[in-house]
Amino acid sequence: MVVITARPFGNSINTQTSNKIIVGGSYHWNYGFNYIEWAIKHGPFYLNDTLVFKYDPPTPKTFPHNVYAQMQGNPKQGAGEGFEFVLKTSQPHYFACGEHNGIHCLNGTMKFFVTPIDRSLR
Repeated sequence: MVVITARPFGNSINTQTSNKIIVGGSYHWNYGFNYIEWAIKHGPFYLNDTLVFKYDPPTPKTFPHNVYAQMQGNPKQGAGEGFEFVLKTSQPHYFACGEHNGIHCLNGTMKFFVTPIDRSLR
């Protein structure tokens, strides 16, 4: 696994207290997308940032998805505004899809983790 760490970004002063980040960007939370790569490209993540997992609720023609974290988003919670997870502690937070006996996670694409840092360390 890859650890997301902070990198300084010049002398800019950031007064923003948190971000809402859609996991996977416009691709959302879907099978076949590499979320480890996504986390590397979009880090670092900060305390009190909110990760939003958006995915379509299951239908007879689509595979269900869910999110396993310290709290669980069920297959229907990704619709609309999505399932939200706030990064409240500076510890590793692991995310994975557990549908289909974990096959979406086991193939290496629908899983990732982040360790948020304090924004003042920027």
